[in-house]
Parts: sequence; structure tokens; C-alpha cells
Amino acid sequence: MGFSILSLQAFLRLFLLSVLTLCLSSELAAASITKHYKFEIKLQNVTRLCHTKSIITVNGQFPGPRIVAREGDNLLIKVVNHVQNNISIHWHGIRQLRSGWADGPAYVTQCPIQTGQRGTLWWHAHVSWVRSTVYGPLIILPKRGVPYPFIKPYKEVPIIFGEWWNADPEAVINQALQTGGGPNVSDAYTINGLPGPLYNCSAKDTFKLKVQAGKTYILRLINGALNDELFFSIANHTLKVVETDAVYVKPFETNTILITPGQTTNVLLKTKPDFPNATFLMTARPYMTGLGTFDNSTVAGILEYEATTLHSTLPMKKLPLHKPILPALNDTSFVTKFVSKLRSLNTPQFPANVPQKVDKHLFFTVGLGTNPCSQHQHSNQTCQGPNGTMFAASINNVSFTMPTTALLQSHFSGQSKGVYSSDFPISPLTPFNYTGAQLNNTNVGNGTKLMVLPFNTSVELVLQDTSILGAESHPLHLHGFNFFVVGQGFGNFDQNKDPKKFNLVDPVERNTVGVPSGGWVAIRFLADNPGELIDSVSPSKSLIKCMVHALSPGGPYELGFEDGMGSARWTASQPEAASSTVRSSDMLIKRLTPTRSSSFMNFGTG
Repeated sequence: MGFSILSLQAFLRLFLLSVLTLCLSSELAAASITKHYKFEIKLQNVTRLCHTKSIITVNGQFPGPRIVAREGDNLLIKVVNHVQNNISIHWHGIRQLRSGWADGPAYVTQCPIQTGQRGTLWWHAHVSWVRSTVYGPLIILPKRGVPYPFIKPYKEVPIIFGEWWNADPEAVINQALQTGGGPNVSDAYTINGLPGPLYNCSAKDTFKLKVQAGKTYILRLINGALNDELFFSIANHTLKVVETDAVYVKPFETNTILITPGQTTNVLLKTKPDFPNATFLMTARPYMTGLGTFDNSTVAGILEYEATTLHSTLPMKKLPLHKPILPALNDTSFVTKFVSKLRSLNTPQFPANVPQKVDKHLFFTVGLGTNPCSQHQHSNQTCQGPNGTMFAASINNVSFTMPTTALLQSHFSGQSKGVYSSDFPISPLTPFNYTGAQLNNTNVGNGTKLMVLPFNTSVELVLQDTSILGAESHPLHLHGFNFFVVGQGFGNFDQNKDPKKFNLVDPVERNTVGVPSGGWVAIRFLADNPGELIDSVSPSKSLIKCMVHALSPGGPYELGFEDGMGSARWTASQPEAASSTVRSSDMLIKRLTPTRSSSFMNFGTG
């Protein structure tokens, strides 16, 4: 009996030890890791379109380096600034839960970074037009052992669209702000930094995607262009949309996609079963509805099939080259149909948690107006806006005035009086026929205004395009949040009729959406992320900013609207830029000074 008891005790000890070992092994396998990156901000000579110039880059790369992590990992990124420009980095689409002070434009909200999600996002500079060259992919893979809700791809390929100016982009935007006119358009669009063969002196600067027959690839598409929505297609191939803005969607097939500035879209590309004895262009060009000038050109890359020894083929250069057919530049009908197909998965594993009740209804008009030329610092010159005025974009007829003190600093120091006011209107003070004939009086008001919302407020925001100077589409990005696109339409939003058609079951969840030209879009989100945040609208011409301020027990966050031109009118003084430091637990970042300096950015993906 004693022997059997000893055996039982030994067995129990061994069993418990085995269970403990398995638990620890499982925990260690699932544990997150910290990945380290170093960003050297420096000037680099780059040649495109037979034009060589010095541009601001990260690590000398254009576009910048790819960041790859898994859900739950931590990223520690050391940024060293070697250029004379102030630099900030925005992690576009990252949800910075309870650390809103870690996100947004320089001198407004940009500080330490932390978040949780997975999917295709991207990072970019957030000072003026520096982001025209300082940007790159941010890819968060699922946790190990967690499959995609679609077929496992053979290979994953990031494709980021951008723009190239032969001139200095900073000089372009500075001239526009000084004259009050629209900025000069880019000289080319790019795919992964390359303009492609359809531009002069650019055949050697062409992105080539080499694939194998009978395989499935996932293309992680990112629109890093400053202002332009883009159509994208690959000749003789079908794309299956499976994700937008790092959120899975109900899959659907299409020959062409539309992608707005700041958006990401993952598509599955299933290659042909056999070597096709041909090559295929992949092209992108703008969708444009406004009256202003734009870069009416097409960027192209080449899809090449790898030949096997079983195929006796001509050299790649001798193979037929097929070209895709893209929609017309102003094909709003295609855009409407494409956008209507985007739906959340809404499954138990990936639910669509759409706010069903609304605590706060907001109605924001978005559009271009004017400011008198006399308001500009060079009042003796003739401005280049309509009738000698200056273009001025606005929300609810308020055009953002850049403060001389950083909003973040003024809030944390408790000295916000005189820096901003909290009387931003929830709707236009003077209603009008928003999409009707152009108005005689196009002047807008100016101010640094905020809106205060209680923490955990359920918000419905309707964004209405206006035709004050002509209707156009406006991309909107909400920093620190995702939102649900519950409805959209054309003409003036009707509060009595349109909400009855809202999709509150499986609307697409995004962080960036396009406000339709001559129409409206309705979004819903929960104001549950305190901190300092901003959101941005990117019209094609002029500065547009307003702020929404939400209070919580832990601190406020701020939302605002701005265009891709960023904060070109204001920079921090040297002492302020050098000494501005914010701590959050073990995270630390210092704003980068115009001299060589460095900081650490620490954030999580889980």
C-alpha cells in the first residue's frame, strides 16, 4: 500500500509539474515581444523624372522603411532628427487608448504612442508637407496561430501610393499659404516611390510585382498621396476586397478599387493558373470632382509572372503588355457603388459594435470659402483666390486659426484661456441650401474653437459638403478612433428622412472616409478614448481645422479638422521644442528640435 501511495504522490507531483510547464509554455508562446526600430531623419538625394533633388527621408529611403509587428507586440522606435525642419511622426489609424496626448499634428497632440489592433496601417510625418516624402507602411500581423478569416495568402505585398514634386513641396505649400491660392499640383504619382513608365524619363523607376501562377497574394494598399482619391486596377485580374483601415470586411470582388488619402485596403489577388505569356500594367489615377487643378496623370507598375523551365517564352520585354481600363476621372456612379459594397463582417469573432443610441448629434458643413486678402500678413499684395481673396476652408463656417501656443501645452499647464475657446457650433449658425447655387458672400469666420463632450458620449456626426465655391469630396480621418459609416447620400442631409435608411447592423468600420462631392456622410463613434486627439479633413486647397474637446475623469481629448497642409503657419520656438516632454508610465518622447536630436516612441499593438 505504501508503494502505491508513494507512486500516487509522485504521479500527482509529476502531473502538476507538467500542467504548470504547459501553462507557462503557452503563456510564453502568446507573450508579446518588443521590436526595435531606428528612424534617422535625414536629407537624401533622390532622382525621379530625370530630376534630382534633396528630400527629407527616414533612413535615406523613399518611401520610408516598413514596420511589421504582430498583434500584442510592443514597438520601440528611436527617432533621430538630422534636418533643420521640426519633425513629428503620426501612426495613422493606430487607436491610442487613453493616451490621446500621444497622437496628432506637431505642437497640437503629437507625443508618446500606444494602441491595440492588427491590420494594414501606415506612419507619416505630421508637419506641413514633410509627409510627402516621410511616410511608410505599418503592418500588424495577427497573433501567432490566429488565422485570417480568408484563405492564407502565399505572399504579402505592401503597395503605397504617393506623389512626387520636382520642386520642394515645402516651397509649394508656403507659396500657396502666402498667396491665398491653391498649391501647385505634383509632377507624378508614385507606387512605392516609383512613378513608372507612363511618365517621361521614368521607365527605369518602375515598381514590378513578380508573381507565380496559381497563387494567392494579399496586396496591402495604402494611399499616402496628400489630397487625391485614387482609382487602382490591374489589367485582366480581379481583386477581392477583404479589409479596410485594418478592419475585416465582407469579401467582394471588383476590377477597380477607390482609395481615399489616408485609407488602407487589403485585397486578395489570385494569379492565373498557368503562365499567361503576357505582362500586365497596374495603374492608379485620381478621382476628381472639384473645380480646382489637379495632377491628371497615371502612375503604373508592372505585374510579371515568373516563368518556369516548362515554359519557353519570349523575354519579358517582348511579351504583350495589357493595360487596365480605369473609370472616368469624375465617375461618381462607380464610386457610390463601390463604397456601398463595404460592410463589416459582423461575426461573433469580429462584431460590429455600432452605437445604437446617440447622446450627441453633430452636423458639420465642410467646404471652401474665402478670407479677405487684407487679413494676410502681406496685405499690399494681390491674393490669388477668387476675386483677389484667399482660399479658406471651414467647418460650420469656422476656419481654424493656428495658435501661437501649442494646444497640448496650454491644456496641461492649465493656461488655455486666450489660446482656444470651447464654443464651436454643433451645426451651422446660419442654415442655407448647402449644395445649391454658389453664394454671393463666400467669407468665412476664423477662430481656434473647441467643442466639449462628456466622456463615453455616443456621437453621431453628419458631414455635409457645400458648394459655396463649388462642391468637392473631402477625406476625413479621425485620430485615435475608428467609426462606423452608417449612411451617406447626395444633396442636403434630411434629418427627418435620411436616418431611417441608416445601416446600424453591419456598416463598414473605418478611420478615414470620403465626404461625397455635393453630398453627406454620417458616422457614429463612442467618445471613450480620453487624451489629446485630432481628426482631419483634406480638401484640395486650403487650411481647415476645428477642434472638439471631450472631458473624462482621466483627462480630455481633442478632435479637430485639418487638411494635408498641416501646420505650415506656425512652428515652436527653439526652447519650447527642445524642452517639451510628456511622460506616460514608461513612455517618453521629446519633440524634435531643428538641430540633431532624438526621442523614443513606445507603443503597443495589443
